[in-house]
Amino acid sequence: MAAVAVLLALTHAVWMGWMGEFLVTADEPFHADMIVVLAGDSYGHRILKGGELVKDGFAPKVLVSGAPGFYDLHESDLAIPFAVKRGYPADWFIPWTHEGLSTDEEAQSIVPELRRRHVHRLILVTSDYHSRRALRTFHGRAPDIEMRMVAVPSEHFTPQGWWHTREGRKTFFLEWSKTFASLAGL
Repeated sequence: MAAVAVLLALTHAVWMGWMGEFLVTADEPFHADMIVVLAGDSYGHRILKGGELVKDGFAPKVLVSGAPGFYDLHESDLAIPFAVKRGYPADWFIPWTHEGLSTDEEAQSIVPELRRRHVHRLILVTSDYHSRRALRTFHGRAPDIEMRMVAVPSEHFTPQGWWHTREGRKTFFLEWSKTFASLAGL
């Protein structure tokens, strides 16, 4: 047991880095019918990436997921003005308010709207640590829609060094808990 403990301690950067990397999946963007910026980013990295992708010509519009819980506002109520203050035109963004409190509930709300808008090719934008689970969730709800994931670096999480900060450790623990729960169908 002592030898195993020493081996784990000596190799912690390798296996802990792998565990962080597992959470992340990222694709190159492609020309799509729409971009969806998922909720859950209080720093604005996701919404700004969505605006950047429209600016670069990858899609004409961004559907901005608006989860509840921000002083009687939805996240999209704050995210879109944040992007507009940084130079992106307001008409690039479509607010999509919903009451979902999980990625699956978010997908349940958004996928019917994507179908109503005849979206066949989609770019999903979310934080890197959330990317693998989010793509799996949306693909499970809409296997007929071709999707690519654009993963945005997080303020406090790096796949190869998440254990160095308290916020990184919290992010890692919560995302792995959610990953296990979703794989178990909970």
